[in-house]
Amino acid sequence: MEKPTLGNPHNTIEILQKYQFSFQKRFGQNFLIDTHVLDKIIRAADIGKDDMVLEIGPGIGTMTQYLAKEAGKVIAVEIDRNLIPILEDTLGGYDNVRIINEDVLKLDIHRLVWEENEGRPIKVVANLPYYITTPIIMGLFEEHVPVVSITVMVQKEVADRMQTGPGSKDYGALSLAVQYYADTYIVANVPPNCFMPRPKVGSAVIRLNRYEKPPVEVVDERLMFDIIRASFNQRRKTLANGLKNSDRLDFTKEAIMEAVERLGKGPGVRGEALTLEDFAGLSNYLARLQS
Repeated sequence: MEKPTLGNPHNTIEILQKYQFSFQKRFGQNFLIDTHVLDKIIRAADIGKDDMVLEIGPGIGTMTQYLAKEAGKVIAVEIDRNLIPILEDTLGGYDNVRIINEDVLKLDIHRLVWEENEGRPIKVVANLPYYITTPIIMGLFEEHVPVVSITVMVQKEVADRMQTGPGSKDYGALSLAVQYYADTYIVANVPPNCFMPRPKVGSAVIRLNRYEKPPVEVVDERLMFDIIRASFNQRRKTLANGLKNSDRLDFTKEAIMEAVERLGKGPGVRGEALTLEDFAGLSNYLARLQS
């Protein structure tokens, strides 16, 4: 017997009442209750029977049900142990779903991909808890997890931040990291009434398509991101001062000033004025000084 579709608010309320489930604020739990939005996410994720999907924060299994019908295999990672009996109930009829009760930030995803998909690239689809959106996305990219694409529901302002360019107040380390690793587009904006409980902010579904090769050539990727983070840690400071004050960087004041000068931007330039190409050039120059 097929399980009731959880994108329907009535069915969601029924299962929550059955298990007397209480929402945990610390886990950022907002469950989707709009089948149109779920359909858009699944279409945007472009999943087929050859795909393994990693879902982060499945909640009560609302989107997992949709994913299971399309994918070859779904690995659903849920931190809240109170949700595990519910997931075992709502996903009981799907033999291609594995539930892992774990904090995804502590999970060895590389190992998981080897064990479950023989190291072949996976697709990530998730309604992400907003408080850990950035560390999850950055972790997947920086650890070079074999990922084809990431299709996720995030806070609207975070989606905007991923796409924005130099000069904007939303431009920062996340913008540059995402633009270095992936091509991005917003699939849909999602209002608060599509969730239970309603969040206080608007949301957006964004798809990140992993580049086979980043758009800029970088000698030392880790160094570039240390420079980027140092540039935005104290936004009001000049780029040179931000780099000099960083405990992650070990360059002389003269070397930093010379590197900044080579950008042709002037000594008073701030990090928010630099493009990804500028940061690549800056880090490549400083990397050569280290070698």
